Amino acid sequence: MTTPTPQDGPYSRPRPQHGPYLPPAPQDGPYSPPSPPYYVPYAIPGPDDHDPRPMSAPLVATLLLAVIGPAALFLGGLSVMATDSCGSRCPTALTTWLYLIYGTILFGGVLSLAALVTAWSLPRKVRYAKLRCWASTVAVAPSVLVIVLVFTIPSP
Repeated sequence: MTTPTPQDGPYSRPRPQHGPYLPPAPQDGPYSPPSPPYYVPYAIPGPDDHDPRPMSAPLVATLLLAVIGPAALFLGGLSVMATDSCGSRCPTALTTWLYLIYGTILFGGVLSLAALVTAWSLPRKVRYAKLRCWASTVAVAPSVLVIVLVFTIPSP
């Protein structure tokens, strides 16, 4: 057990040990522990420990957005050609779908940018790992939604 520091408060948390260590002396009784030294393979990180892979989720989201983002913008821009055959007499389902696509492109682009900046700028602590993954997922979601909406446009 370590001496408490001001950061730990009155109760200090036990620090994990790495590598070989010796167990307490064997007790009298029928159980005899295996011979030392033992090996502790890893320590479970605490919430304030450094995250070993802080860039993996934002990097995957950035690479996906580099491919899916322009494709969604291109396909969304071409989606207005679905109204070429009907002219001004397009069904309301089609025009509503197009408004939904362009609204997702407009507001989803801002949401993607904000979520991606958030994912990259979160502190590199274990405590923020799940939030970093969620922000990366939210950053990619609008582009995927636009592609799904484009491929499911109702026929005129």
